[in-house]
Amino acid sequence: MKKFFLSALVSLCLYNFTFSQSSSILWYNQPAVEWEEGLPVGNGRLGAMVMGIPGQEHLQLNEDSLWPGGYDDWGLAEGKRADLDQIRAYLLAGENKKSDSLLVLKFSRKEITRSHQTMGDLWFNFDWIESENYRRSLNLETATVLTQFISEGYEVSQEVIASAPDEALIIRFKTTHPKGFNGQITMSRPKDNGFATAKTTALNDRQLEMSGMITQRGGKLDSKPLEILNGVKFRTLLFAQNQSGEISTTDSTLVISGAKEFTLKMVSETSFYHTDFEAEADRQLEKIQLKSWGELLHSHEKEYASWYDRMSLQLGTDVPDNIATDERIERVKNGEVDLHLEKLLFDYGRYLLISSSRPGSNPANLQGIWNKHIAAPWNADYHVNINLQMNYWPADVTGLGGLNEPLFRFIDGVIENGKNATRENFDMAGSMVPHTTDLWQVAFLRAATAYWGSWIGAGGWIGRHYWDHYLFSQDTKFLEERAYPALEAISAFYSDWLVEYPKDGTLVSSPSTSPENQFINAKGETVASTMGVAMDQQIIADVFNNYLKASELLGKETPLREKIKNQLANLRPGVQIAEDGRILEWDQPYEESEKGHRHMSHLYAFHPGDAITSSGTPEAFAAVRKTLNFRLANGGAGTGWSRAWLINFSARLLDGEMAHEHIQKLLSQSLYPNLFDAHPPFQIDGNFGYTAGLAEMLVQSHETGMIRLLPALPKAWENGSVKGLKARGDYTIDMTWADGELKTYRIHAGKSGKVMVYYDGSEMDLDLKKEQSFEIEL
Repeated sequence: MKKFFLSALVSLCLYNFTFSQSSSILWYNQPAVEWEEGLPVGNGRLGAMVMGIPGQEHLQLNEDSLWPGGYDDWGLAEGKRADLDQIRAYLLAGENKKSDSLLVLKFSRKEITRSHQTMGDLWFNFDWIESENYRRSLNLETATVLTQFISEGYEVSQEVIASAPDEALIIRFKTTHPKGFNGQITMSRPKDNGFATAKTTALNDRQLEMSGMITQRGGKLDSKPLEILNGVKFRTLLFAQNQSGEISTTDSTLVISGAKEFTLKMVSETSFYHTDFEAEADRQLEKIQLKSWGELLHSHEKEYASWYDRMSLQLGTDVPDNIATDERIERVKNGEVDLHLEKLLFDYGRYLLISSSRPGSNPANLQGIWNKHIAAPWNADYHVNINLQMNYWPADVTGLGGLNEPLFRFIDGVIENGKNATRENFDMAGSMVPHTTDLWQVAFLRAATAYWGSWIGAGGWIGRHYWDHYLFSQDTKFLEERAYPALEAISAFYSDWLVEYPKDGTLVSSPSTSPENQFINAKGETVASTMGVAMDQQIIADVFNNYLKASELLGKETPLREKIKNQLANLRPGVQIAEDGRILEWDQPYEESEKGHRHMSHLYAFHPGDAITSSGTPEAFAAVRKTLNFRLANGGAGTGWSRAWLINFSARLLDGEMAHEHIQKLLSQSLYPNLFDAHPPFQIDGNFGYTAGLAEMLVQSHETGMIRLLPALPKAWENGSVKGLKARGDYTIDMTWADGELKTYRIHAGKSGKVMVYYDGSEMDLDLKKEQSFEIEL
């Protein structure tokens, strides 16, 4: 490798690069017709979809803890160690189908319906006769949804924010029309299988209350109908504050008469967060009742900016945004390249994470917090076989590491419950994290089929996120108090889970499946379980290595550490290359039943893992490309999140053109008009995976002691800049580039350390002290 021969300056001050930034605003010339056209707001816990309909406005409301059931409702599956031993015996005898059946029968609670649910709806009925010059927008820089139009020659506007500091949804209405706003406002909640789930009443002449309890009368457990008649209770208060005109109420409706300006303030509290949630709702409303719109907006924007402004991205030149967002999507569908839309979607991913995951809230679920259903697709729960992890891929790298807190707090609880499942079901130590869980942190397997619901690798994968957060933050307190206990519990389970592989005596996972795929065995049967599937082996090696590294850093000498050292040395490799040059997905080169499957589980060691790199394992690195090419040639990446994963894979392959090809396909095939990711239906992980993928194209730090700058820059991104990207080791990176070449960069060290910076075949070794910066101009 070459060394940089450049003039450089190491200093303790920050270099003032100039970054051009075009606006990040989603905007439309018409109101939303479908839910997937609405614009989302959220403060982590409380959110809404704003439709922007003149006269007949509708906000669909959400709160992140609205689930049926409770922590102690459902027990574990009935399986015991003897059942596991029988499953393993079936696999040794080549009876994969029997193994699949017994695995589901004994260790799964099969099909489950217990869903995160909508909070309800806020309805408006104003008597605007006409509307023209309409515009609806979401400003990602201020987290504000604005609806504007002209009626009878007069201006009408509506602004919506979800404030984190004031724990409230705030809406301001203004008009220059001499008659003002005239109409009614009310709240309601959908019925649950025909049964009312909430009641709305007027508490006084300017305040409504909606209260209820979450149920799931169409619930399921063990694939059988099961009414769930208990759940989280909630109380939502809506207060109207007018600057002019009059406000009154009927039994369940606010009546607005002649108001040229008024503000609605909504708070909602639940029994999940507060024992005395009803009184807490009163307290929250009292705190903001006398605050002006200006005060509320200022505190909201200041707090939101403390997250959002930590980084910025510019692609191409700064040009006026004179094309509506939905029109931009259509242009890309017709083959155009739209760098502003690419940047906008990147910013949107950060906006959505800030809006659906805050310290103290629950983690972002399959739909973030934006869910209109009583029974959502896949329960809008927490899938831990990629979806939950992908939700948090952009957190550390884009300066949002603090938003991981809900994820780690939640998974800590799942791990604790998993210890009981591991002990009762398998007679083992440690903790088994299930493929899917929900608000109640259940630790049992679920699904009526083995190929997607009977996977035991989730713990190791989520363990990677604990470890990566430490690498980014260098927070030794987090390592000792959060990451190490999690890695230890997960590793202890895998240590007990491993068995000998009959052909060579190495250690393997058994039973083992590759989510969510199946293969054809020697009998011609389509089956899921075998011994030592690639993903399990890769994940176990990963979590073992990370546990050992954490142990060494913390000086932990334990019997488990020594045991795992020995097991790791005898672990069957998870990366095995077949005769055709592809990485095996299972323990043998079985025929795939679905050659273009959306999951690419056997490439975990490449991404998000770090065991396969261009410099360290060139043969496996080449095999990754062949593996992806085969998947794609057979119709792979049909879902939005799968396409987003491919952007990340392409970036790790150091192939900017391949990455940009998948960006184009995601924009043209997997976006709703409001830029939500389309699985379909809506699933938010694709939004987060996209943002992480673009960051991976600009900076990579997964190779030990190395930071790659612009490792996968496509030709379409000829000019650009980025400020505030993070790299492992607690480094912050700013860059500018022009004509496809790096022009300036600054690396700022949050902690003291040594690192090698690599760009375009050249390298530079840096030894920076804490808070020191290295700046360079090419």
